[in-house]
Amino acid sequence: MGAVTAVGSRDLASMDSVQVLTFSMHEEMFAVGILHVKEIIEYGQLTEIPLMPGFIRGVINLRGSVVPVIDLGARFGYDRQNIGRRSCIVIVEMTNEEGRHDMGMVVDSVSEVLEVPVAEIEPPPAFGAKIRADFIQGMAKINGGFVIVLNIDRVLSIDEIATLLAAREQGKLVADSSVREHAD
Repeated sequence: MGAVTAVGSRDLASMDSVQVLTFSMHEEMFAVGILHVKEIIEYGQLTEIPLMPGFIRGVINLRGSVVPVIDLGARFGYDRQNIGRRSCIVIVEMTNEEGRHDMGMVVDSVSEVLEVPVAEIEPPPAFGAKIRADFIQGMAKINGGFVIVLNIDRVLSIDEIATLLAAREQGKLVADSSVREHAD
């Protein structure tokens, strides 16, 4: 089976199969371990936040909690997703040193929950994928094709997103000071 060791928060070596939620985005199929998925909600009631990277759509109020919503396609470097009638937000739970956090992912449509035999999950490809290799947990063989199983901890890394925001703010400060210097 190779380098694939976990989907969700569990060790695959101890399991015969794993459940994944499959969804489409930019005409491609992806999956995420069901153990990360809290719920799927209709797209709407999103509050945009100024000066955020393009892949952050905004925040939603989910039963009194502020939940950031990521445009998964934009996070992968595609154009921002067009919202259609089947677009939805998949709420996933992330865990890091500071605790548990909910985040939303905008997807074109949710397909189904599948049980995939562990033997049918291959390691991520070394090259040729359209998204960053560290975003890929593995490649699941489903219905004669491959579905990319996302490493959701990497895709929605709170630390990496905070670093990107800090770099953006630093670049803005440098640009602002440069404009002031030229104005003097």
